[in-house]
Amino acid sequence: MPFELHPRLDADTTWLGDFPLCRVLLSKEDIGPWLILVPKVEGIREIHHLTKSDQQQFIQESSLVAEKLEAHSNADKLNIGALGNMVPQLHVHHIARFQTDIAWPGPVWGNTNGVQRHELAQNEMTEKWRSLLGDAAGFTPAG
Repeated sequence: MPFELHPRLDADTTWLGDFPLCRVLLSKEDIGPWLILVPKVEGIREIHHLTKSDQQQFIQESSLVAEKLEAHSNADKLNIGALGNMVPQLHVHHIARFQTDIAWPGPVWGNTNGVQRHELAQNEMTEKWRSLLGDAAGFTPAG
C-alpha cells in the first residue's frame, strides 16, 4: 500500500520535502517554526513499530531537523514529541519555542489561539526551511 498523508496533517501543514524515510512538513500555526516528520511507512502508529533500521534512520532525520531548528531559530527550547491522539499516523513534532510565544512555558497543544500564518508569511517560511534543509544529506525539496 503506498504512503498517504493523513488528511488532517495535509490540511494543517505545508510539504517542505522528503528525507529517505520521512516527509517533512511545516505547520501553518503561527508559532514556531514547527516542523513535523512523518515516516513514509503505511500503517505505522508508534516509533517502535518501525523496523530497527527505520528507527535508526528516523533518529538521524529527527536529529538533523533539531540541529537545524537550534542553529537557525534562536529558540529558547526545542519541543520534540509524538502525541497522535487526534491523528493516529505516526508524526513527530519539532517545535522551536520562545519565552515570548503565546503558550510559554506550557505545551503548545491547547494553549495557543489556533491562528494560522498569513499565506505570504507561510510561503516565506516554507522557502526558508526548504533552503535550510536543502543542504542536508538525503533531503529532496517538494515541488
